[in-house]
Amino acid sequence: MGGHQSARGSKDEWLTPPEIVADLGPFDLDPCAPISRPWPTADRHFTIKDNGLMQRWTGRVWCNPPYGNKAKRWISRLAEHGRGTALIFARTETETFHPWVWEYATAIFFMEGRLNFHHVDGTQSEHNAGAPSVLVAYGDGDADRLQAFTAWPGRYVPLRPQRRFILVAVPPAMTWRQLLSNVMERQGRAARLEEIYVLLAQHPKAMKNPNWQAKVRQILQRGPFRRLDRGLWEFAGVEQ
Repeated sequence: MGGHQSARGSKDEWLTPPEIVADLGPFDLDPCAPISRPWPTADRHFTIKDNGLMQRWTGRVWCNPPYGNKAKRWISRLAEHGRGTALIFARTETETFHPWVWEYATAIFFMEGRLNFHHVDGTQSEHNAGAPSVLVAYGDGDADRLQAFTAWPGRYVPLRPQRRFILVAVPPAMTWRQLLSNVMERQGRAARLEEIYVLLAQHPKAMKNPNWQAKVRQILQRGPFRRLDRGLWEFAGVEQ
């Protein structure tokens, strides 16, 4: 991580080898940093006490999230932010990797071998992470830094995906309901709220409205949309 955060205490917090962060940096923000850290990973840090997912992210982000099921929430947030680099396990079959790395990342770097993370006192763990790791870059600037990365052997893979939502296809003059209907209809399937945020983040209406995410949630409640599960929505009909 900046540090793998855990509510169970510092024994579950692990630090990224410092040479990796130094080679890829500098970073403006680490939103999931350990409470105790022998070296900084960014200019600003959010720890588990700050609940980094609920904070405003700015600048270039370093994100080594809690591993396991929680990782998806952090990677989807970084994909929405669009500027930063993440370190996660290279499990390409997972629900984290398929929608949020393959679809939205600009480039990835598969690391050779397995990392040994560090304890919060700075000492290196005697045991490796137990799985291979991958660095994931969002944005051209981070992809360029990743391509020049030399702190660890591995293979750089450019992705440069085309956004599924083409901005010019939806005029900014549309109402929020028309815009959201258009986007959901294009999806052709149910979508998680975090995914909807990513699809809309660079639209002119969103960029001009600091409270656009709240507006999206409000419109979803009013239709023509159907809630299938918590945070899961589908388009329920053609906008009249």
